[in-house]
Amino acid sequence: MRILFWGTPDFAVPPLRALLGEGFDVVGVVTQPDKPRGRSRSQLDPSPVKQVALEEGIPVWQPERPRGDAFLAELRALAPDVSVVVAYGHILPQAVIDVPRLGTLNIHASLLPALRGADPIRAAIKQGLSETGVSIMRMVLAMDAGPVLLRLPTPVAEDETYGELSVRLAELGALGIVQALMLVDAGLAAAEEQDHTQATFAGKTTRDDARIDFTRSAEQVGRIIRAHDPRPGAFATHRGADVKCFGARVASVESAAALPGTVVAIDGAGMIVQCGDGRVRITDVQPSGKGRLTPEAWMRGRGVAVGDRFDA
Repeated sequence: MRILFWGTPDFAVPPLRALLGEGFDVVGVVTQPDKPRGRSRSQLDPSPVKQVALEEGIPVWQPERPRGDAFLAELRALAPDVSVVVAYGHILPQAVIDVPRLGTLNIHASLLPALRGADPIRAAIKQGLSETGVSIMRMVLAMDAGPVLLRLPTPVAEDETYGELSVRLAELGALGIVQALMLVDAGLAAAEEQDHTQATFAGKTTRDDARIDFTRSAEQVGRIIRAHDPRPGAFATHRGADVKCFGARVASVESAAALPGTVVAIDGAGMIVQCGDGRVRITDVQPSGKGRLTPEAWMRGRGVAVGDRFDA
C-alpha cells in the first residue's frame, strides 16, 4: 500500500515510524516549512517529521499552503493509495483529500465527537477527563467531523501532564493507524458516522489560557499547570515578572486563612501555594530569563520566600 504522509510535530513521528516499521510504502511526506530560529531568524529548523523523512530517504514537500494546480499534480504523480494526516497544521482542500484512491485518514487525539479542534490533549487535562484516546477517521472538509474507523480509549491519570499524555497518545495513534490501514487494505473497514449533536470543541491555546488564577480551586489550578507542562508552561506573576510553574499536584483540599496566591511552604518536594479552595504543590519553576529550577533553589537565590504572594 502506497502511503502519502502529512504531519509536522513530535506527535506525528511515532505514526510515521510505525508505518515504516510495518513495511508500508511511504512514497512522500508533506510537512510545514522549516521554522526560522534565533534573533537573526537566519537559522531554519526542520520539523520532527521532516527529520525522519530525510533519515529514511523519503521525498519531502513543504508548501506554504497545500493547494494549487502544480502541487496537486505532484501529489497525483505519486499515485498514493491512502493519505495519512497527523497534526499537519493546515486544513486540506477537497481536491487534495480526494487524491488517494482509498481516501484520506486522520489521527485525532480524542474520542470523537468529543474535543474536535486544534488542542484536544490540553483540553482533556483541563476538563479533568478520566478517559480520552485517539480516533482514526476519514477526513472531510468539516473540522474533525468525518466517519470514524477506530477509537482507542485510554485512562488519564490524575497527575498526568500534557507532555506525558501526548507521548502515550502518539504511540496509541501509531497502533491505531496500522490497524485501520490493515482493515482498509482487506476491505473490512467500516466507518461509523459521528453523532454531531454530541460534539465538543478544543480550540487553539492562547497565552491567557496558560495564566494561573490562584483564586480557583487547587484541583483547577493543578489542571491548568499540568495542561501546559512542559510547554508552553503555565505562568503567574511574582514581583512584577512572569514565573512558569510545573509539576502541580493537589496538596490539600482544606480551606486556610492565607490569601490565594500566597506561598505557604517551600521544601525539597516543592512549593505549596494557597488557592481559592485548597492548596497546590508545584515541583519546578522557571522565573523570567532563567532556566527551570526547583522552588528551593529559587528561594536560596532570594527569588522567592515563604509568605510571598503571586499577583492576582
